[in-house]
Amino acid sequence: DLRFASEELRGDRDVVLEAVRQRGWVLQFASEDLRADREVVLEAVQKNGAALKYASTELQADKECVLAAVRRNRWVLEFASADLRSDKEIVLEA
Repeated sequence: DLRFASEELRGDRDVVLEAVRQRGWVLQFASEDLRADREVVLEAVQKNGAALKYASTELQADKECVLAAVRRNRWVLEFASADLRSDKEIVLEA
């Protein structure tokens, strides 16, 4: 569980990928760099849409990441960028 992992492991891409595949919400404990890693964030939000809250600002503005998140949990639309909160496809998906 990343909650109890060392800073070194929180920055290890393989460790974080495996952790978010099991429990997407642990993205919040990943390093800042990995919260900006598109593959890591996609894995996390596909498991738990609420992980979008912990993604980098850039990935909160990434249409594919946001779509994957709102498909799991429509309430996470609030964590998407303002532009994507106005995107018809995303709003309809939510």
